[in-house]
Amino acid sequence: MNFPTSTVNVLPHLNELRVKWRQQDFRFTKEQQEEYDVLMQARRERVKFFYESNRVQVGPKVTKKKNQHKKTKTVEQVAQRVS
Repeated sequence: MNFPTSTVNVLPHLNELRVKWRQQDFRFTKEQQEEYDVLMQARRERVKFFYESNRVQVGPKVTKKKNQHKKTKTVEQVAQRVS
C-alpha cells in the first residue's frame, strides 16, 4: 500500500503555520485553524501508515560497542608473515 504523495510534504506547512501563530499572539484565524487541522490529520494518518507497514523502530536502540583496543601489527609482524 503506497501512501498518497499529496500529504508527504506536511511538515514545512505546519511549521509555517506555527510561525504565523506565534506572530499573531498565539491565535489562528478561522481559515488557518481549518488548514492546521487538515494538516495535522494528514500527518497523523501518515504516521499511522508507517506504524502499520512496520517502517518505524519499536523498542530501544541497540548499538554495538566499538572495540577500543584494535590490534595493530608492527612492521616486524608483517615482515614475518610475508617471508
